[in-house]
Amino acid sequence: LEKRYYEVCEFCKKHKARIRYVVHGILITAYFAVVIAACSLNFQRALPLFVITVLAIFFICWDFLIAKYEDRIAALFSPGGRYLKKQWFWLKWVLCATIVIMIICWLIFDTTKQGSRQLISFGGLVMYVLLMLIFSKYPTRVAWRPVFSGIGMQFILGILILRTKVGFDVFNWLGIQIQAFLEYSDTGAKFVFGEKYTDHFFAFKVLPIVVFFSTVMSMLYHVGFMQWLIGKVGWIMHVFMGTTPVESLVAAGNIFVGQTESPLLVRPYLPYVTKSELHAVMTAGFSTIAGSVLGAYISFGVSSSHLLTASVMSAPASLAASKLFWPETEKPLVTLRSGIQMAKSESKNLLEAASQGASTSIGLVANIAVNIISFLALLSFLDSALSWVGNLFDYPQLTFENICAYIFMPFSFMMGVDWEDSFIVGGLLGYKTFFNEFLAYERLSKLIQNREKGGSMYINGVKQYMTVRSEVIATYALCGFANFGSLGLVIGGLTSIAPSKKKEIADGAFRAMIAGTLACFMTACVAGMLTVPGLEVPCHILLGNASNFTDFPANSTELVECCQHLFTSANHSDNIFPGGNYSLNPWKVCCQILGQPTFHCT
Repeated sequence: LEKRYYEVCEFCKKHKARIRYVVHGILITAYFAVVIAACSLNFQRALPLFVITVLAIFFICWDFLIAKYEDRIAALFSPGGRYLKKQWFWLKWVLCATIVIMIICWLIFDTTKQGSRQLISFGGLVMYVLLMLIFSKYPTRVAWRPVFSGIGMQFILGILILRTKVGFDVFNWLGIQIQAFLEYSDTGAKFVFGEKYTDHFFAFKVLPIVVFFSTVMSMLYHVGFMQWLIGKVGWIMHVFMGTTPVESLVAAGNIFVGQTESPLLVRPYLPYVTKSELHAVMTAGFSTIAGSVLGAYISFGVSSSHLLTASVMSAPASLAASKLFWPETEKPLVTLRSGIQMAKSESKNLLEAASQGASTSIGLVANIAVNIISFLALLSFLDSALSWVGNLFDYPQLTFENICAYIFMPFSFMMGVDWEDSFIVGGLLGYKTFFNEFLAYERLSKLIQNREKGGSMYINGVKQYMTVRSEVIATYALCGFANFGSLGLVIGGLTSIAPSKKKEIADGAFRAMIAGTLACFMTACVAGMLTVPGLEVPCHILLGNASNFTDFPANSTELVECCQHLFTSANHSDNIFPGGNYSLNPWKVCCQILGQPTFHCT
């Protein structure tokens, strides 16, 4: 038996490659059989599986062709590249003129169709670009290709996701799937903390999501999926924007992982990066959020599809802002020709990777918890102190949020936020900048809940919730780690990875935080240009507010739509609005707005 055993072992070693191919072939055949069976039974139900399979086949074939025939493919396209390079002097002017004409035409047609609010967002985008140019480290040495192509990528992504039905449905579907996936963390939380774990919502509902997501990301990192995905996204940005491989990979990594984890992907190359590249690495971290905390914000009730869109759109925005704020003045040492390789997982197997991911999240969870406790306590003290100071001058309502609101109010308005909401969004931006985005999103979630519940929009002259458009723009503007707390985290994390760059990191960190903040504002401007929400407030609430306040905007599109619906429903003897118990005041408002000479008004 022992002799036979060794013979079998020798045979397996000798034909190891063939056996592996046979096993893989059997598994792949079985997988295709399952896909075909599922599609034949119910194609609509099996559509996600079919799409994933097609995408997997495409990218496997792509990687195979690139690996085997890269030189031939490059030789095939080289004549076209040489011709473009030769004619580029006049082609670039034609291209620029075409883009400018297209933008002007789009703005004219879109303004005619959607209203003038999108123009404010466009003006805000131009304003933020000019501000970064004025305060740039080297204003005369800006390379405009990364700037314009980064904004262009933002715009293309925004149109695909926010303006096309297919793109919106895909990201909405992804958001729903992520929400459903994150709910599996409830099983572990319920087992550890008991049936009433939701009574302590933040500690026992939100923080376990961070642990669960960190575990999953660690497992995906171990199998190599995250490196592959980050590599593909980084390659796209490198090709279209002309940024270096290091900064492109880090920007792509920040879509999925945190600002201290993404530089680990290119750890061996950090000692050799230029100052501009290092600034881009830090800016990418400040202008995006990690996948682990993304789940926490979704659990607050913030739109999952908009958070996903903001995470993706902020990656090219971070590189555009970085290259404008700190242009490249040195020759990068790390290029594609130097054969850049991403770091691999140190775990020996999948279970160890899962365990390490859960253990790693302990520090993140503890950091989030203690920061929330300390910042809320500090905020309460600041509000009390400011209220006391304000009381000396007969202004007891002075708070930290009010001060921040006045500071950031112009910035929020230029993103496209409605003027009456810009004060609230300014306060949220202050929370995010001086404390952290957790506090800001928690406050935003309360405003969203107030709107969904309905009720009076104003109480004692204070607005209780915002329009959907303002909520959407605020979601994009807050989607980044650019705050003073993260400043120390980035300096400490990057210094430990690249000690030789300690001075450059300390010198550029604050500029990177400003660039990251403005990158988030640029993303919010693009969202403001492209967002077209439906009816934002229930009609019976909107009409009630309009009749109670004389300074309410009487000619808004929403009010006109509600009044038209009101008259149409009454003419057809339909149920007017659910929950709408109308007095004469809303009818009078609608008669004034529409000028209807109908029997309802007389």
